[in-house]
Amino acid sequence: MIGIIGAMEEEVAALKEAMQVESVTEYASMTFCKGVLCGKEVVIVRSGIGKVNAGICAQILVDKFGVNALINTGIAGSLNAKIDIGDVVVSKEALHHDMDATEFGDPIGQVPRMDTLAFPADEHLIRLAKAANEKVNPDIHTFVGTVASGDQFIASQEAKDKIVNNFHAYCTEMEGAAIAHAAYLNKVSYVIIRAISDKADNSAHVDYPEFEKMAIARNIKLVQEMLTSM
Repeated sequence: MIGIIGAMEEEVAALKEAMQVESVTEYASMTFCKGVLCGKEVVIVRSGIGKVNAGICAQILVDKFGVNALINTGIAGSLNAKIDIGDVVVSKEALHHDMDATEFGDPIGQVPRMDTLAFPADEHLIRLAKAANEKVNPDIHTFVGTVASGDQFIASQEAKDKIVNNFHAYCTEMEGAAIAHAAYLNKVSYVIIRAISDKADNSAHVDYPEFEKMAIARNIKLVQEMLTSM
């Protein structure tokens, strides 16, 4: 069973429309649609925005539906000059850029008393996502790198530079690390797929509305192709 999480309804609506729905269940004020998509058994859900929502959602998928793989699809801000609006970032790993226990001697981003700073994505899922995007969206570039998550919409050069300097991440968003964290603790595989909607700097408020729909549409095609090849 594969769990597919999007923070916003726009990120999963087309996938739910394309699937054969077998059941709809509500947990923690989230609606979980179980069924078949591209020949695979899936559960598709809108988690809501932010790391707490995303972490709760991932845990429900594991506990209530027994998923063994999590796919997080959505949009993000680019942290790398080579990664343009419309391009796709596939997670090599994910981390919490807003975790700060440096006062206790931990490096920035480290969850205290955990045995890892970053949560590695599943290598097989990474390869599938990269190949799927190159097939269905050949006009854009695919990058595999670190995804940095925090409960902040990054829209200033200062905030962007801080994340880049600390983590050398490729993109920033608000849910992925929580899903990766849950996957790590539950020993299930995961991958984060992020279409770039803005440059996570002073232009973010201008770029975001214009490119959000385009980015989501590309991600939908990617996820469907990925499921077909699994």
